[in-house]
Amino acid sequence: MAVPIVRRRTAALAAGLMVVASGGVAAALSTTSASAATAGCSVAYNVSQWDTGFTTQVTITNTGPALTSWKLGWSFAGNQQITQSWNATVTQSGKAVTAANLSYNGAVATGGTATFGFNGSYSGTNTSPTAFTLNGVACGGTSTTPPTTPPTTPPTTPPTTPPTTPPTTPPTTPPTTPPPGQKVDNPYVGAKGYVNPEWSAKAAADGGQKVANQSTAVWLDRIAAINGVNGGMGLKAHLDAAVQQAAGQPLTIELVIYDLPGRDCAALASNGELGPTDIGRYQTEYIDPITALEGNPAYAGLRIVNIIEPDSLPNLTTNAGGTAGSTDACATMKANGNYEKGVSYALAKLGGLGNTYNYIDAGHHAWLGWDTNLGPAAQEFYKVATTNGASVADVQGFIVNTANYGATVEPYVKITDNVNGTTVRQSKWVDWNYYVDEQSYAVGLRDKLVSLGFSSSIGMLIDTSRNGWGGSARPTGPGATTSVDTYVDGGRIDRRIHAGNWCNQSGAGLGARPTAAPATSIDAYVWVKPPGESDGASKAIPNDQGKGFDGMCDPNYAGNARNGNNKTGALPDSPLAGDWFSAQFHQLVANAYPPLS
Repeated sequence: MAVPIVRRRTAALAAGLMVVASGGVAAALSTTSASAATAGCSVAYNVSQWDTGFTTQVTITNTGPALTSWKLGWSFAGNQQITQSWNATVTQSGKAVTAANLSYNGAVATGGTATFGFNGSYSGTNTSPTAFTLNGVACGGTSTTPPTTPPTTPPTTPPTTPPTTPPTTPPTTPPTTPPPGQKVDNPYVGAKGYVNPEWSAKAAADGGQKVANQSTAVWLDRIAAINGVNGGMGLKAHLDAAVQQAAGQPLTIELVIYDLPGRDCAALASNGELGPTDIGRYQTEYIDPITALEGNPAYAGLRIVNIIEPDSLPNLTTNAGGTAGSTDACATMKANGNYEKGVSYALAKLGGLGNTYNYIDAGHHAWLGWDTNLGPAAQEFYKVATTNGASVADVQGFIVNTANYGATVEPYVKITDNVNGTTVRQSKWVDWNYYVDEQSYAVGLRDKLVSLGFSSSIGMLIDTSRNGWGGSARPTGPGATTSVDTYVDGGRIDRRIHAGNWCNQSGAGLGARPTAAPATSIDAYVWVKPPGESDGASKAIPNDQGKGFDGMCDPNYAGNARNGNNKTGALPDSPLAGDWFSAQFHQLVANAYPPLS
C-alpha cells in the first residue's frame, strides 16, 4: 500500500521546512553569522555558504511589546540574490530586502521568536548584514505595534508554537524528520546530498578535488551490485555510509534502479544481465532485496530517491515499431510487457516505503520533445503508474537528461525565435522539435502528465552532471542571422554534432552543481551520471555483464537513423559503460560551466 504523501508546493518552490545545509552539496564550505541587538528586537542571521550559493536562517527575538505581525528589513552589501524562501514572504528590490510574516507566525510575544529562511546566490564576497529594521523601526528603537504592555489574556491570533494538529501551512519550528507515514514534498529541500565515497576517491585521485565532495547517484546495474562487486560497496554499505554522513540531519541518497529484463533495447552499450523474459528474477532477485534494505528501520531517517529504469519506457514509445529508430529488441519488450510490469512492480514495492521517493526516467528533449512523442510517452508513463499494483501516489516525479548532454537552459536560442521570418524549429538542429533545452521540456512534460492524472505536486529532476558545455567553444551570444541554421548553430551552447549523440561526448563539461528547487516545478538539479564513468566502450570488450559494443561510442562510426547519420562525436579509447574514463573526467572538469573555482 502506498504511503500517503504530504505535499505543499507553490510556484517555484516547495515549502522547505528545514534549513538547507548546502543545496544538495555534501557540506557547506564555510559558515558565517551576524547579529544585531536592540531594545526592541535582536536578529540572529546565520549563513551556510558554498561556491556560489548560500542558505540563511534568520531568527527574530522580540524584546519589546508583543507583536501581531512583523516585517523585517535589511540591505545586502554585495550582489546577493534571493532565490527561495520559507516561513516568510521575502521580496528583494536591488540590495533592499523585506521579509514579512505568513498567516500562522505573525504573533510574537515579548521574549518570543519568529524564524524564517531563504536560499540565495552570490559572487565575490557574501557579507552578512548587521543593520535591520522591524516594522519600519531600526532595531535599537521602539516597536510601533501596540499595546505597550503584553495582554493579560491570550491573543486571538495563532500562537508562536505550532498546534498539535498540523496547520495547512508549515509550522515555524518544524520537526527534524517527517511524521511517520508521511513524506516531504521535495526530498532535496533541507537535505544534504550523499557523497559516494568510491566515486569521490576516484575523482580526487584524478585531479578533481574541487568536485570530489559533490553528491552523485549510486547505480545498481546488476543483481550483484546489491551486495557489492569485486570488493566494492554494496547497497547496505552505501546506506550505512549515508547514515554516518547525515549525522542526524536530513540527507538524500540517490539510487539508480537499472536492471530490467532486456535492458537498453535500442542500444548495446548498456545491455544487461537479464533476458527479455526474466521478469521473475527481476522482481524476486533484484527489486525485492532492494526494497528490504531500503525499508530497514535503520535507514528510516534517510530520504532515498530511486531513479527508475533509465531509457526503458521512452524506448517503448519511440523504438518499438513503426519508426526509423525501431529495433527488434524493443518490439519484443513492448509485446511481452516486461518493461511495464517491471517498472510498475518497482514503483509499487519501493513507493510503499515511508522514506522513499520514486522518479521515473523520461528521456530528454531531443528524444521525446516532438508532440508526436511527448503525448504518447506521457500516456505510457500514466499507464505504468496505474497498473500492476502501482499508483500515481508511488511517483514523486520524473527525471530528464539522465546520463545525457542536453543543455539545461539555452540562453541564446529560444523556441519562439525566428530569423528573417523563419522559425528556429525549421533549423536542422531543432528539426521541428518543440523544445531546445531540458528545463523547458521538463516543465512541458510535467504539465502534460498532470493533465493526465498525475498529482499537481509532482516535481522534475534534471541531470546536469555533463551538460555545462563550458570552455573556449561556448558561445557568448546569439549566432549570426545569415540563416536560421547559422543562428541556431552559432548560439547554441550544446556543441554536439547532433542532439541524438549520447556516448562520451567530446567537448562536454560539468554542468550546474546539485541544487535543490532551482526553478519552478524542478525539484533539483542532480548528478545522476557520476562524472568520469563511461557511457560505453569505443570497441568490443569481452565482459561478464552483458554489455555490448555500440557503434555510437566509436568516434569513427558514420551514425544511424537516430542521429541523422552523423558522426558520433564520441571520445576515443573509452572503456565499458560504468568504468572509470580518466580522459573524459579531465575534459568535464576543464569545460565545467559554471567554471570551478
